[in-house]
Amino acid sequence: GFVVDESTSLGTRSVVGPYEVDPGRTRIMQSAAQMVPSKALHVQDSALCGSCHTLHTHTLGPKGEVIGELPEQVPYLEWKHSDYGGIQGCPSCHMPEVEGEMPISSTLGQSRPDFARHVFRGGNFFMPRMLNSHRDVLGVVAEPLEMATVSARTTEHLQSASARLAVEGVRIESGILRTEVVITNQAGHKLPTAYPSRRAWIHLTVVDGRGAVVFESGRLNGDGSIAGNDNDADKARFEPHYAEISRPDQVQIYEPILGAPGDKVTTGLLAATRYLKDNRLLPSGFDKATADGDIAVKGEAMADADFKAGGDRIRYAVPLGEASGPFSVRVELWYQPIGYRWAMNLKEYDTPESAQFIRFFDGMASATAALLARKQGTINPPQAGAGR
Repeated sequence: GFVVDESTSLGTRSVVGPYEVDPGRTRIMQSAAQMVPSKALHVQDSALCGSCHTLHTHTLGPKGEVIGELPEQVPYLEWKHSDYGGIQGCPSCHMPEVEGEMPISSTLGQSRPDFARHVFRGGNFFMPRMLNSHRDVLGVVAEPLEMATVSARTTEHLQSASARLAVEGVRIESGILRTEVVITNQAGHKLPTAYPSRRAWIHLTVVDGRGAVVFESGRLNGDGSIAGNDNDADKARFEPHYAEISRPDQVQIYEPILGAPGDKVTTGLLAATRYLKDNRLLPSGFDKATADGDIAVKGEAMADADFKAGGDRIRYAVPLGEASGPFSVRVELWYQPIGYRWAMNLKEYDTPESAQFIRFFDGMASATAALLARKQGTINPPQAGAGR
């Protein structure tokens, strides 16, 4: 509902910020930038972020007609439905404040309190890497160090402020190693959120006393795909949400899966009418029972009592067979801004741009994902006669 003012002539058009500007500096800015500064506190409100980051795309039919609508990204609506709404806003994470006062103008700068750094922290560390690696072909003018710094800071923020991981109740019962993995979402919206190419998943490995892998779910392959993920193996299928995992080909992936008419799995925004799966981790205070359609949980996660506000608890039941202990359990949470299937589906389009992107993606496949958290523990099998 916002409007860009194009009717007011330059020199008298208003530009707003959170500070009161004195008459002298107002005249200087009006002369230098052809804009008149004025104070408007709405620029600090999360609703301003939501005016762009609440995006619905229109689904097109075979003749180009609009046949539906998809909530492509709605992090502001997710935030409003959480404990963060009205308490901790978007700028607190994405535009962290500088400590102390800061002059924010190069000409007659006046020190201001509570200045928000314009770093705009996001969740895509991969695209700056790609742009940097192919800067000559893509005409990138930002310095290599600047692009590398953006990618590194994004990764650091994801690793320090996105999620916590815990492993609980590790035990061996009748030859089955059982444990529960608990993920806590630390963000004020779903994790991952925004553009629906993003996904996070659990990689769990059990190793026996000789160092041999007894069980592994969620391994990242060298080409950027996830071992055992139905969607990476077959574009027409996808991995469901699990309450318990007992086989290596079952992987807990927190992701949105788009559906075209007829429930056809797709990654095309203009083809999608709804979500077939959305089990992205919920923020604290998010009631999935009362969430409206734009932010609703979709698929098996809706019926999973352990998938709730603040995160997820998932059970693992690992058959140990003839393996001998002690057993080491390692759990990792991985994240990918552009999932393998989203990239591979571009091969269907015979355009120079899509072919170029696929070449770039394939050449950087090992750098498409980041490890967000890791936990590890060891357990000895029960002694004979101990009962367990």
